[in-house]
Amino acid sequence: MAENKKLVQAITSMEDDFAQWYTDVVLKAELIDYSSVKGCMVIKPAGYAIWENIQKELDKRFKETGVENVYMPMFIPKSLLQKEKDHVEGFAPEVAWVTRGGLEPLQEEMCVRPTSETLFCDFYAREIQSYRDLPKCYNQWCSVIRWEKTTRPFLRSREFLWQEGHTAHATAEEAEERTIQMLNLYADFCENVLAMPVVRGQKTEKEKFAGAEATYTIEALMHDGKALQSGTSHNFGDGFARAFEIQYSDKQNKLQYVHQTSWGMTTRLIGAIIMVHGDNNGLVLPPRIAPTQVVIVPVQQHKPGVLDKAMELKNVLSNFRVKVDDSDKSPGFKFSESEMRGIPVRVEIGPRDIAANQAVLVRRDTHEKMTVSLDNLSEEIASLLDTIQADMLERARAHRDAHTYTALTMEEFTKTVEEKPGFVKAMWCGCQECEDKIKEVTGATSRCMPFAQEKLADTCVCCGKPAVKMVYWGKAY
Repeated sequence: MAENKKLVQAITSMEDDFAQWYTDVVLKAELIDYSSVKGCMVIKPAGYAIWENIQKELDKRFKETGVENVYMPMFIPKSLLQKEKDHVEGFAPEVAWVTRGGLEPLQEEMCVRPTSETLFCDFYAREIQSYRDLPKCYNQWCSVIRWEKTTRPFLRSREFLWQEGHTAHATAEEAEERTIQMLNLYADFCENVLAMPVVRGQKTEKEKFAGAEATYTIEALMHDGKALQSGTSHNFGDGFARAFEIQYSDKQNKLQYVHQTSWGMTTRLIGAIIMVHGDNNGLVLPPRIAPTQVVIVPVQQHKPGVLDKAMELKNVLSNFRVKVDDSDKSPGFKFSESEMRGIPVRVEIGPRDIAANQAVLVRRDTHEKMTVSLDNLSEEIASLLDTIQADMLERARAHRDAHTYTALTMEEFTKTVEEKPGFVKAMWCGCQECEDKIKEVTGATSRCMPFAQEKLADTCVCCGKPAVKMVYWGKAY
């Protein structure tokens, strides 16, 4: 019976233990479960539904820019992987190798893809012959394997889901344009769909993708003040093309090397949503990505007409992702459960509400309650969902800005990192020695050189030599 069932279990307060709070949320909101495969997770329906919405929204945006979906094999022959030296060295510690097929040793070892640059390059070398074959703008949705030593649900696991775009262009200018275009697409998606503000910029030489000419990134700030790399876009130049002999005949019938890009987002975005928006009651999902946008909870549903009215309202609200919780749990349990799952709007309807031709709406993000007429329920909810989406972005932006600091000296930098979790803006001379020293002394890494540069000082925060870039620094997941 409902009265004998426990209410949703409390989760650890994020103020007491943020890491445990995160684990509690992903488990109790039933986003994942641990598996018998070490370092890998089971993504449960509630978690996978969020990923499906991410897929749907991103895929639509990709195709609007001319991208087509393909699928590559999951195995990469060792000889193919080794064609691009820098790329291999960058991934070597994380590669999983297949050495046997059935009962027989393989003639050539194969790795389980950590990423698919080499496969796409091998394919493009055969696919591209003429300038008429360009550009090639392909993407694949798949999983990849990286043998991580320390794992955490969504944020870092040995197998994770992602998309990886790989494009080939006739000129360096076209490749750079596509690289920036996809980074901006990612940033707009994060801000307009996930309600998650990001900093757009370029990675330092040390932090760029192995084998890339330049790596661009969007960096988000989590509630605990740590940064999370949320999407990257890489300009490969013609380095991979030269390694794999990807050439085309131009209009003068001369052979030229193509210029390539690669860009990707992963299921770690789900972790970002949790850590940017979640609270001590569980998930808080932005309406545009929430698998269920509206939950209708019938109060005193055993009374005549209540459940029927709830089902009627579900039909009225068919333009939204809506469900009726008609389980035999108590209303209090249902309220707590809907909050744990992060459903943006709860509609409460009981006998008194029906008599008054009204319903009670409850916002998940602020817990604010309002009473509205059933005559314009759909319009009220549409407006409320838009308001919630906008308010969530604004709150996240305000939190990021309030936890972004400026440091002009190394002493100030060190003290800020120790006492004030968040982004630290500081000038840099461009030398890796200073980048390494900052990490050694403070534990903070360079997150990006933002496109929106500021001149905070004339000298490097670390060595005092002339500065060349303002950099966002921070501790990161």
